[in-house]
Amino acid sequence: MIDQTDTALRSLLNDVLGLGTARAAALTADSGLFGALPELDSMAVAGLLTEIEDRFDVVIEDDEVDGEMLGTYGKLLAFIHAKRGAA
Repeated sequence: MIDQTDTALRSLLNDVLGLGTARAAALTADSGLFGALPELDSMAVAGLLTEIEDRFDVVIEDDEVDGEMLGTYGKLLAFIHAKRGAA
């Protein structure tokens, strides 16, 4: 089964960070994001979170944003799944 959230998140990362289709497709659950991708610096985080809210129709509270949530691709995907389930 194709995970539409996974596909949409890869597309979002490509669009917001300019990773390119191949780099976005190569991300695994353990792929590092914040601190590992030079494109995802502190300035890019705000844009990324805003785009996540817009594309996934969720609200991300300030206290939910931390290095853990943005640590790996898998953790960010799990966070979005949880937010969408709670929406």
